[in-house]
Amino acid sequence: MRLPYVENPPPTNTPDEARILASVQARRAPNPLLPLDLALLHSYPVTEGWNSFIGAIRTRTGLSTVIRELAICRVAVVNGALFEWEQHAPLLKEGGLSEEALRIVGDAQADFSSPSLTAEQRAVLAYTDAMTKTVTVPEEVFEQLRACFDEKEVVEITATIAAYNCVSRFLVALDVGEKNH
Repeated sequence: MRLPYVENPPPTNTPDEARILASVQARRAPNPLLPLDLALLHSYPVTEGWNSFIGAIRTRTGLSTVIRELAICRVAVVNGALFEWEQHAPLLKEGGLSEEALRIVGDAQADFSSPSLTAEQRAVLAYTDAMTKTVTVPEEVFEQLRACFDEKEVVEITATIAAYNCVSRFLVALDVGEKNH
């Protein structure tokens, strides 16, 4: 970590800080705070917004675990966010993704045409790569996604990819979890 982590748990100076800390601890329960939390908690306002937004992405969308975690894991691979990969790849396995499909997701140069991926998974991976690598999504990539998902799901997939690009960039820039430098 390029900055020292805050104490675990960090001291709070106001009732508002105590409320924010309690909300992060509740979202992580029964697990302890992560190194990511101990980096974010240098700024309670940033932590509050992060916890609310990322919490909604992780727990309040209608996406299946595999679709959500495919997007998150692929962002981690493309951006070199090893901490993010280590936190989320096990959820893909728990969600039933095959070892071969997991290997493809983890390969930065992967070809998504493998029969071990479904059409939906291929569409999400191609869309994630486009959003993460070039931001601009080619029409054919968008149409592949649109053919597999309804409008609500497209918005939720897009928001997940965008959110986890933010997460990965924070993790890598500050070397959270001491994985990137």
